[in-house]
Amino acid sequence: MKSICIEAPARICLFGDHQDYLGLPVIACAINRHIRLNATLNNTSVFNIQMPDICAQRQIPVDEPFDSLEDRDYLGSALRVVRRYGCNPNQGFDITIKSNIPINAGVSSSSALVVAWVQFLLEAFGCNREITPQFIAELAFEGEVLEHNAPGGRMDMYTIAIGQILYIDTSKNVAFEIIKNPFHELILVESGVPKNTIQLLSKVKSNVEKALDHIRSSHSDFNIKNVTIKDFNQLSLMLPDELKPYFYAALKNHEITQNAYLEFKKEAADLKVLGFLMTEHNNILKHQLKVTVPKVDHLINIALEAGALGAKIVGSGGGGSIVVIAPHQKSTLITNALLEAGAKTAYSVSVTKGVHRI
Repeated sequence: MKSICIEAPARICLFGDHQDYLGLPVIACAINRHIRLNATLNNTSVFNIQMPDICAQRQIPVDEPFDSLEDRDYLGSALRVVRRYGCNPNQGFDITIKSNIPINAGVSSSSALVVAWVQFLLEAFGCNREITPQFIAELAFEGEVLEHNAPGGRMDMYTIAIGQILYIDTSKNVAFEIIKNPFHELILVESGVPKNTIQLLSKVKSNVEKALDHIRSSHSDFNIKNVTIKDFNQLSLMLPDELKPYFYAALKNHEITQNAYLEFKKEAADLKVLGFLMTEHNNILKHQLKVTVPKVDHLINIALEAGALGAKIVGSGGGGSIVVIAPHQKSTLITNALLEAGAKTAYSVSVTKGVHRI
């Protein structure tokens, strides 16, 4: 192939933040902000990579083994992963990577890059497996999370690779379901506050896992998927006070996600119900997990006061963006209110397909 162009979308988590690393379900969607990778065959054995959006360039020999990895070197780690599946680059390409996905804003710009890079490598050089969106997602997960011992889960990679709105069962045998899209439009709001993914995600994950380990020490058959919020009072007696909010959040967010899934499955999902559940989910993220920041809280309040049906922080927290469910007739009013309240920017986004070749 002399030239290949791959496009991968951003993602928004609608329900289930801080759930996928527990093997619990999430609901997320791909949105129409994209990273685009254009590659043209050259006469060398080097990937010449230009990333003008961040004023960066890089040269990677096609046979570079990456015996050791630099922190967050996802291009290198993905190359290491695909080789394990019989994908062995043997020709160079001149590659340009451009994006209109906001960086460090909670909408998975890094995962979009990894998914696009993995699909390019598989299409350019083949492998020993059938190339499917789920296979691409798994390799991207290995490259971004496992290779770097990072704390994240599979939600980002699956949503970006498959697209649309997905209900993803992130337990050991990952399964997903594409669900009907009820949204006329969503509003993505960039707060302008950079998120702190790795540190915050590690802290929350660690505390949730400590809480679960406390309970398992007395109940060896404990499975969080089989526990409801009604069990909290009894089970929380086993926990030190500082871990109780994390356990409560895990149970409550699971319940909210399941209720949202039931609403999505209706012939005509009620956006008011989904909006209420989204805001309820955000309240757990704010008050129990404490992953929001004052500016994000302020913008969410402004959106709700202006008539939004629901709003929440997007991603692991600590800053970044918010997503808003808006009645169609109030979209402009809500967007203007958010901009006047200090949002870096706010704009309508729509649900879109997953990674694909152009």
